[in-house]
Amino acid sequence: MKTVILAGGFGTRIRDVADDIPKPMITIGSYPILWHIMKLYSAYNYNDFVLCLGYKSHTIKNYFLNYNNLKQDFLLDLKTQETQLFGQNNPEKWEIIFAETGLNSYTGARVFKIKKYLENDDFFALTYGDGVSDVNIDELIRFHKSHGKLMTVTGVHPPGRFGELEIDNDQVIGFNEKPQATEGWISGGFFICSRGVFDYLSPDEDLIFEREPIENITKDGQLMVYKHEGFWHPMDTSREYKLLNSLWNDGRAPWKVWS
Repeated sequence: MKTVILAGGFGTRIRDVADDIPKPMITIGSYPILWHIMKLYSAYNYNDFVLCLGYKSHTIKNYFLNYNNLKQDFLLDLKTQETQLFGQNNPEKWEIIFAETGLNSYTGARVFKIKKYLENDDFFALTYGDGVSDVNIDELIRFHKSHGKLMTVTGVHPPGRFGELEIDNDQVIGFNEKPQATEGWISGGFFICSRGVFDYLSPDEDLIFEREPIENITKDGQLMVYKHEGFWHPMDTSREYKLLNSLWNDGRAPWKVWS
């Protein structure tokens, strides 16, 4: 199974954190959030990726082209441009297709434009390049195969907006700054799509995957939800950036399911 990651948007809502790189390259700890997402899939042995690129795509390409060199000492022969690494090669077994899907394309068009890379795949994973979760990818795929519909979306509880108080006889005994809502579901991304999904897409740059395509898939009774009760969080604002970095730096990142 290939994993398609939407990584081409402008990320305007988080420009106060970094305005010179694509949002998927904003770091949690010392790694881009894109790396964290890929590590989740890789933990379940899904190592083939298609990155849908657009805004400042060269930043993402350069990061992975220099992945080994960025992580360790190396010798560079300027005459031949050959490098020799000092130390172990990186442990990632990833094969990555870097697909230029247009600077101004919306999500539906981006997915349509990578159809040619999925010709031999009955289904594929699809997610966004700006959110992390501890969703069990194997269970998600099993659920998708069990119902026989075109698409599965991972349903998650939205993060709470206000601090949650634990109270005992008017005494506060606990405070959760960022609680998960216990009721209601929203799309957390982490889709599994069968090939028939492409019948609902087009190369029209204004096509937004979450609108007409998903609405029509839903009307046709072809969308199922996998309910994920665990951790999920986007990184759309500077506050969310700080929260995710705090969890990672404190060794409390729930999405770190790899060793």
